[in-house]
Amino acid sequence: MILKRAFLTAAIAAISMTASAAMAQTNLKWAHVYETSEPFHTESVWAAEEIEKRTEGRYHIDVFPASQLGKEADINQGLTLGTTDIIISGSSFAAREFAPIGVTYFPYTFRDADHLLAYTKSDIYKDLTAGYEEASGHHITATTYYGTRHTTSNRPIESCADMQGLKIRVPDVPAYLAMPRACGANTTPIAFAEVYLALQNGTVEAQENPLTTIEAKKFFEVQDYIVLTGHIVDHLNTVVSQTAWSQLSDEDKAIFTEVMQEAAARATAKIVESEAALVETFRERGLTVTEVDRSDFEKAVMEKVTFEEFGYRQADWEAIRAVE
Repeated sequence: MILKRAFLTAAIAAISMTASAAMAQTNLKWAHVYETSEPFHTESVWAAEEIEKRTEGRYHIDVFPASQLGKEADINQGLTLGTTDIIISGSSFAAREFAPIGVTYFPYTFRDADHLLAYTKSDIYKDLTAGYEEASGHHITATTYYGTRHTTSNRPIESCADMQGLKIRVPDVPAYLAMPRACGANTTPIAFAEVYLALQNGTVEAQENPLTTIEAKKFFEVQDYIVLTGHIVDHLNTVVSQTAWSQLSDEDKAIFTEVMQEAAARATAKIVESEAALVETFRERGLTVTEVDRSDFEKAVMEKVTFEEFGYRQADWEAIRAVE
């Protein structure tokens, strides 16, 4: 009887401990708009699993790719509404809360991926991300190189002037509009998930994105020309909502930050490697890949576009340009 009672007591204690552990686990939602084949997704999944491991199961994170929880504007709003806890999104959307951070999307700000990565370790990066957090409450933990944005079209483009009247899909973000509009293009904001169809049915005749995105979204199937305008060295931020971040202990904040920065570095390395091979891949598929004089496009932007019209500060832009 004593042994039976001891066994029952131990069993009840084990069940109680299991229930307590289950109750102690916090479930979080991590959302983005990218395809499951892209490093932004695969490394988010890795980070989610790694965080659960390093926090000894205190946090379980489900990753929702490909706009499952909404378009990019929706998931940004979700941080405040509580429908998302973690997102990957560009500073262009962060700029809706704190305009100055959007200066990183001003055309021809960054020289290349290395310059962007150097910026993420700079004082100006700390200032801009702190400004965003103060304005929104949400915390940027890491930044990933998204790729250098180029233009695709169904007509040849060799100079800025060749874009005159071009119907081009551009995200509904001020800085993205700067280069096409400076060159006389007609910009159309179409949701990312709908771009392929818009190109296919002729709603627009051009779009702009990094080579890796052109590959992942199969835009090369409905475009004839890839024009290496290189107008924006793009990036994505990993952002944790104010609610989720405030509930983390200092120890767990350090774990989240470390893992998310590792994931960003892993994704960045994959993007850089992929970009290097894609120009030749697209040529082999029969597309015309055109090198252009980027200074021609940059000159048009600097002559026709001001920082102030977007709410940017020229001093921030100059500080970024000075980063080595």
